[in-house]
Amino acid sequence: MNYTPTIGIRISVGRKTLGELRLVIGNRNYSSWSLRAWLALEATGAPFDEEVVLLGQPETAAEIGRRSPNGLVPVLRDGDLAIWDSLAICEYLAERCPAAGLWPEDRTARAVARAVTAEMHSGFAAVRGNMPMNIRAFYPGTDRAPGVDDDIRRITSVWESCRRDYGLAGDLLFGHFTIADAFFAPIVSRFRTYGVGLDGVAAAYSDAIWALPAMSDWVEKAQAEEWSVARYDR
Repeated sequence: MNYTPTIGIRISVGRKTLGELRLVIGNRNYSSWSLRAWLALEATGAPFDEEVVLLGQPETAAEIGRRSPNGLVPVLRDGDLAIWDSLAICEYLAERCPAAGLWPEDRTARAVARAVTAEMHSGFAAVRGNMPMNIRAFYPGTDRAPGVDDDIRRITSVWESCRRDYGLAGDLLFGHFTIADAFFAPIVSRFRTYGVGLDGVAAAYSDAIWALPAMSDWVEKAQAEEWSVARYDR
């Protein structure tokens, strides 16, 4: 990956350079929303360019603002079209690349997959607020704020019910990789960072996500990043 200085922010460009798609993401170590969109885009097999804007820098807001209509990452550019918000990006990719099967084919399973994805997209504020994604860190035994254990129970319940009812054909929530898995992947990372104990179906699902080649690639690159953001590191 080559890096070019841009007003004090190093931006990596062009892991793949054959297509019209460009995904703008934040630091891999911290940006859970970027991970979701990136995993979905990887699953399509479509060629794309990649641009990483460093988070937590004085120029970060301005740099992201030049690339994203809402000033946040990720943002997907498809030619002149900009799609922001991770879920909107994933929905767009599901329509643009239907052969990737980013939603289950069965209508009932697809409805449930959309429901649990939307729940992850808008909910679990206690886990989000108290367990920020930090792939390089390990904070086991951290005191949990009110609501965190309730979120953990609900998340593992979702995993168990989806695996039981729709996932028997594979190792993931709906058998093969879907947008639902992309949205829960950062939770798997959080649970590892904060030493959340899992067993049974939840543990097996967590291991399956962590073993995905795309997830392994993201984690490897996150661990190799040179940058840190103090407010995300304890």
